[in-house]
Amino acid sequence: MHQAVRQGFDDAAFVDRRGRLSEATIWNLVYWDGEAVVWPEAAVLAGVTMGVVSRQLKRLGIPQRREEITLENLKHLQGAAVMNSWTPGVPVTTIGQVVLPEAKPFIELLHKAYIAEPALSI
Repeated sequence: MHQAVRQGFDDAAFVDRRGRLSEATIWNLVYWDGEAVVWPEAAVLAGVTMGVVSRQLKRLGIPQRREEITLENLKHLQGAAVMNSWTPGVPVTTIGQVVLPEAKPFIELLHKAYIAEPALSI
């Protein structure tokens, strides 16, 4: 992350040996193709928020799929976000040199899915 910040970025995303984007330093990555939520097909630590959002997107009837995301095919997506236990979605508008739309409806969808999860008292 410190190297990314020195280069003018907010955070760092990990790329595996096959060139696939997997996750960021403390975040899961998620993408939008304009119709479906796209989860990265790579080695990732599936976070709790990722599980909640995925489960509720399914319940809401929102299409989802897993796909290998590289810097090359990232250019064809309509949005990206990061999520963790602090938030179900923060827009990502640049990964490396690739600029992505902010995709406000996508971010709103992630938040809607997150708040749809029933709360349990402990």
